[in-house]
This record gives sequence, C-alpha cells and structure tokens, in this order.
Amino acid sequence: MTGRISGGDGAGVDDDAVVDRLADAGERALVVGGDRPIRISAGHRLLRHDGKCSRPHGHNYEVTVRVVGALGPEGWVADKGTVTDAIDEWDHRFLLEAGDPLVEAFEAAGDGDAVVVLDAPPTAEVLGVVLEETLRDRLPDRVSEVAVEVRETAELCAGDR
Repeated sequence: MTGRISGGDGAGVDDDAVVDRLADAGERALVVGGDRPIRISAGHRLLRHDGKCSRPHGHNYEVTVRVVGALGPEGWVADKGTVTDAIDEWDHRFLLEAGDPLVEAFEAAGDGDAVVVLDAPPTAEVLGVVLEETLRDRLPDRVSEVAVEVRETAELCAGDR
C-alpha cells in the first residue's frame, strides 16, 4: 500500500474513502500489553476452593489483549483506550463471585464501590472470559476476534487456547 490518503491540497478524505483505501490491508492485529502487560492490583477469593485461595488475598495481575479486525477510518482496529479502560475497571478492586458474603460486608462498610461482582468464581480463566465478553460489547463491529491472557502469578497464566 503506497500513496497518500488525503487529497493533494491537504484536505481530508471522508471516512468511507479511507476505509475503502485500507480494505486491501485485510484484517490486522492490535496487541495491548504484549511486551509490557497491563498491570492491575486486585483482591479475590475462591469460595469453591478448599485451600488457601479460599481466603481473601490479592495479586498483581498482568493482562495482555489481542484484537483482530479491519482497519477503521481512524487507521486502527480499535482504540487502545477502550481496551485499557475495561481492564482498569478492576484495578484496586475486590473481585468476588455473586453470593459471596464479602459482597455484603464491603457494602455494609461503605466500600461497595470497591467490589466487582462476577457470575462465576474470580479465577484467572474466568477473568479472561469476562474481559473478552466486555471488550466484544465495547469494540467496533469490525473486530472479529478478541483474546485475553491473564497472568495471576509467575506460575499461573490463563488465556484463549
């Protein structure tokens, strides 16, 4: 792909013309957090676990997101800010499964806004699934694939295949 997209006088071209011009590029990938994963700190506990993970504790999670799709008129697959905003919603929060008595305890203490309530146990695997679903809802229709990798510890990393 060579050549300018704008007109010779510097005037911009309308969005449809830009999309048409970029269509030959095919689907492209945007990786957010590739070499430097997005880091968030969050607490959780696993009610369905008999070991130490059943106690409230926290992790410095590392998240990497791969988004695939066609380029839009902005020249990108998706806005990186949309991706990082979704991840940041969990930073310095406590991730709990619905029905966990800690949800009510946080609310009673006036810290209900510090809790994110999930419909499933807050494991790294589930966090990846929930982030993928959230991003699919928020990203443009031109996005065909969203894959999230969540690293809970140096030994534990969950992601799409």
